Amino acid sequence: MEKRFHSIAEVMADLQAKTQKNHSTSLETKSEDISSYDCTKCKDKGFILENVPDLYPDGTQKVWADGTPKFVEFIKDCVCSKKRQSEHLLKFSEITDEFKNMTFGNFILDGKLEPIKNAHQCAVDYYKAFDQIKDQRCNSISLLGQPGAGKTHLLTALANNLIIKKQISVLYFPFVEGFNDLKNDFELLEEKLTKMKRIGVLFIDDLFKGRTRPTDFQIEQMFAVINYRYLNHKPIMVSSEKTVDELCDIDEALGTRIFQMCKDYTVVIKGERKVLNHRLAGV
Repeated sequence: MEKRFHSIAEVMADLQAKTQKNHSTSLETKSEDISSYDCTKCKDKGFILENVPDLYPDGTQKVWADGTPKFVEFIKDCVCSKKRQSEHLLKFSEITDEFKNMTFGNFILDGKLEPIKNAHQCAVDYYKAFDQIKDQRCNSISLLGQPGAGKTHLLTALANNLIIKKQISVLYFPFVEGFNDLKNDFELLEEKLTKMKRIGVLFIDDLFKGRTRPTDFQIEQMFAVINYRYLNHKPIMVSSEKTVDELCDIDEALGTRIFQMCKDYTVVIKGERKVLNHRLAGV
């Protein structure tokens, strides 16, 4: 039924009530829309549109016929885009949730001997130099020697920094577990090896751990990966209990390639086990 009004005041009151209701509904809808996005600035698109002055080559402002300044719409990455990319790269890296919490800041240096401090400084220096050296022959890092000295922690912290702060793709490959998975699933082998060859940075943890001498299969596959990366100047990060000489004793072609790639950023940690192995602290 049509609503009847007996005065102008009633009409104005009704209009005001409708306006307030529509405004309230609009705010509620807007609030609901915003709350459904992780990033309210770009609404999860990863970019925002921004009006910027339309300029001539000499930098002066273009104007319309009436003298009004011209603007053009410019697509700009949202601040959330790097975070989203980092989260994707972290998931792809196969770094475990526990290892994602490893940083340079929570690596304990107090009371540690010089070799461990040198390893920490080496990892930090490598991170700082990465953008300049990543395409060079010597573009890689190796931390070698004493178990339990923090080699994995430091290289994982380095990997996390490369991913989160530089959006560099890193693949974590724990030598023992990695080859156990591959030998049980040969259909996975080619796919995994291709990924190890082509990833931005390959992190090989505990290279040649597990036995006095690795199997011919392990040596052959590791050589194929390292040689591909060597020829294509693609960085590696290597932790191993073996020294450079011991790596060369296992396979000289493989060991010398690793040395040549890592020689500017290599630390060999050697010394008394009870002092260098943090797992034996207090023994």
